[in-house]
Formats: sequence, structure tokens, C-alpha cells
Amino acid sequence: MKHSNMLAMILAGGRGSRLHELTSKVAKPAVSYGGKYRIIDFPLSNCSNSGVDIVGVLTQYESVLLNSYVAAGGRWGLDTADSGVFVLTPREKAEAGLDVYRGTADAISQNIDFIDQYDPEYLLVLSGDHIYKMNYSKMLDAHIEAKADATIAVIGVPLKEASRFGIMNTDENKRIVEFEEKPEHPKSNLASMGIYIFSWKNLRKMLVADMKDPNSAHDFGKNIIPTMLNEGKTLLAYEFKGYWKDVGTIDSLWEANMDLLDKKNDLDLDDRSWRVYTSDESSLPAYYGPNAVVDRIYVTQGCEIEGEVRNSVLFTNSVVAEGAKVTDTVLMPGAKVEEGAVVTRAMVANNVKIGKGAVVGSADSESILLVSKNVKGVE
Repeated sequence: MKHSNMLAMILAGGRGSRLHELTSKVAKPAVSYGGKYRIIDFPLSNCSNSGVDIVGVLTQYESVLLNSYVAAGGRWGLDTADSGVFVLTPREKAEAGLDVYRGTADAISQNIDFIDQYDPEYLLVLSGDHIYKMNYSKMLDAHIEAKADATIAVIGVPLKEASRFGIMNTDENKRIVEFEEKPEHPKSNLASMGIYIFSWKNLRKMLVADMKDPNSAHDFGKNIIPTMLNEGKTLLAYEFKGYWKDVGTIDSLWEANMDLLDKKNDLDLDDRSWRVYTSDESSLPAYYGPNAVVDRIYVTQGCEIEGEVRNSVLFTNSVVAEGAKVTDTVLMPGAKVEEGAVVTRAMVANNVKIGKGAVVGSADSESILLVSKNVKGVE
């Protein structure tokens, strides 16, 4: 049995209800992003690149596609004799449509036996639904140097937006002195990224005690972290300075895709030193017709463009037919815009067809339109 220094657990069981129909049949971490990726590719690639070899992925809702996708650990180089990606889904409850986990801490508590068999010194807990590139081994170095009981990754957010997040108030040594969940009047702009490193033996004791507490929400933010603070434990804030996006809404998922249009975007999916791994789809190269007009687009393999596309992101095998106009839009895998159709400020879901001459979305709309069903063309 491999005795790893740090083991990772990815919480990938959220309903993702604010993504509406995109998550009606697919778990949120399996939603497509950036042409050819899925959201779960990011934490898994980070683990692989950071030298974290054993990863448990905790799934529950609409998890069939996600489970089979994650089970192919070779995509991220996590399928050797000393490494692996393990899907952890308590089937009976999930199939009965019941909530499997009562909170983020309970998700870890219910899998203590899995963690114990690897006897890790440190446990890395990750959200499975954020888009970012991060070296967890550097975070572990900071955790060890500070002799911390827990280290929480934080990112600076605009102060006016801070009340949407769990906020860490720290001293001059970046030691956390107070944790406020969505404060009305935030004292700091350091938002929790939902990335934690714990010293496992200490956390294990706390989880066992928390499981027995009938008044607990069994949640890291609501229970475990405040308890650690009350007990005077050393909690370190590890400030992350790269690209990070919580893609929990249609607008934020659209924005994260649009960020790729900037050639110097901070995410840099072409960075060979920190690759984001995904499944290799066998598709033809992108095709541009003789009358195609393109301006500031991000396009992946298998796309066919015969019409006009501006300021848009096209996922694998999406099609824009002759005379069609697509502006400020994300076309997800297999989406098709037929002749003469006009699509503006929209996100068109997988394999959805916009019929001939149809008009979808508006340049003046405040929010992005999700098109999740076929749109009939003009007769």
C-alpha cells in the first residue's frame, strides 16, 4: 500500500442548480468548458502536476457520466502502480434520490476508511467546480513551514463583492484570526477558495466528534473551521494570485469562456509547463468556409464555420451555417446554428440546434440566455 505524504479529496457532488438545464442530467463538474475541457479537468490536472498521486472524487447527483469520465485516471496520468483516481459514490442513497452527504465535512467523514488505508500525513480538500491552475505542493510547503493545523487558500476579491464569500480576517503573519461566512460588512477581501490542507490525524479526531453532534451542519465553513479557531489552532491563509473562477452560474460560466478570447489570458491553456489534461476527442480540424467571417474567436477541433462569428467561443463539433450570425456567444459541443439564424449573448447547450432564420438572445440583455432546447426555425 502506498503511503503518500498528501492525499486529495475532491468534493464533486453539488447539484449545480444555478446552471439550470446544463446540470439536469450531468453533474456540475462534468459540464463542458473552454472548447474541449470539463470543469473537473482543472482540479485533477492540478493534482497530477503538483505530485498528488492518490485522489478520491466524491460524487452523488447525476453522476453516471462524471463517474465513468473520472474513472479513466490515465487522462491525468493518475493510473500508475503508485497513483489513482477513485470514484466514491454511496450508491444506495444516490439511486434513491436522497442526499448522500449532509455537508462538506460529512462527505469526508463518510470516507474516513478510504483515507485511512493510505495513512496520509496531510489531507487536501478541493471543490470540483472551479476553474484555475494551482500548485498544491507550494501550499503544502507553506502549511508545514507555519506548523499549521489547517491552511486555507484565499484570493483577493473586490471589497464590494466580498459579502458573497466566506471571508478570512488575518494578522500580519497571515494567520487567520476570524472567519466570517458572507459578512454584510466585510473587514477583509480575502475570500475562501474552498481549498484546504489539514494535518490528517488532527482533522480525523474533529470529524469523528462532529459526526456525533446532532446540532452540527457537518460543514467545513460552518463547523470545522470555527471550532478550530475557538480551540486556538493555527490556521494559515495561503494567498493565491492566479486566475480563479467559480463557475456556479450561467453568467459566470459564460464569462470564464469569454476570458479565453484574450490571447494573454491568465489561465493560459497552452502553457506546456502546467498542462490541463482532458479526454482526447478524435475530430477533424476546424473548417472555415469560403464566405466565413470571423473576428476574435476561440475555436476547437471539429468546428465548421460557414457564417459570421464574432467574439465567441466554439466547442468541439459545433457548426455555424452560411448566413448565420453568432456574436458574444458560447456554442457548447455539437451545437448547430442553421442558415440565417442570429444568436447574440447566449450559451447554447450541447447538441442544441438553432433553426433556420431564428433569432435568439439580445445585445441589450443584462444576463446571458441559456438555450437548452432546440429552437424552431422560421417556416
